[in-house]
Amino acid sequence: MRNGAPVQFQSDRVCTLGEQQFFVSIAPERDALQVRFAGDGARIHTVSSKWRPGDLVFEGVVDGHRVFVQTRAILNGYELSHQGVSVQARVYTQREAELAAFMPKKKDAGVSKHLLCPMPGLVKTVDVREGQEVKAGEALCMVEAMKMENVLRAERDVTVKKILAKAGDSLAVDAVIMEFA
Repeated sequence: MRNGAPVQFQSDRVCTLGEQQFFVSIAPERDALQVRFAGDGARIHTVSSKWRPGDLVFEGVVDGHRVFVQTRAILNGYELSHQGVSVQARVYTQREAELAAFMPKKKDAGVSKHLLCPMPGLVKTVDVREGQEVKAGEALCMVEAMKMENVLRAERDVTVKKILAKAGDSLAVDAVIMEFA
């Protein structure tokens, strides 16, 4: 960038959708992208959209068909939802995909029954009580970390079984704040 030369992006990518991996080549073509999947012969898919990272809905045209896909940012990718089906999608360079394969898979050892503290912090408020039924998206508690107040919300409909932290408690990462039935 020092000499003003344009940045060149690698056109060969590895796309993961859930647990499946696809090798693709991407090439710009006027206001669209030409996408070719390895093993798909000479077939080229045309994708055009004004979508930008951070937009909640991808609205575009894929192979001449208008498409709307709900997007939600996740670590290193997006969760895509279309016609009732959701999948986690990530796009890597070849080297990034090789390195990502070495990342340990996080075990889901029953953590869905617990609300864990995502960062070291101070519990400011607990917004629910034991036995309360909570709907997805409702506030459970607020944790202050680095002078920022973070509202922790229910990811799904749950019933609060036991509250293990109270306002004023100082918590470490992954400390259990509450249990769900």
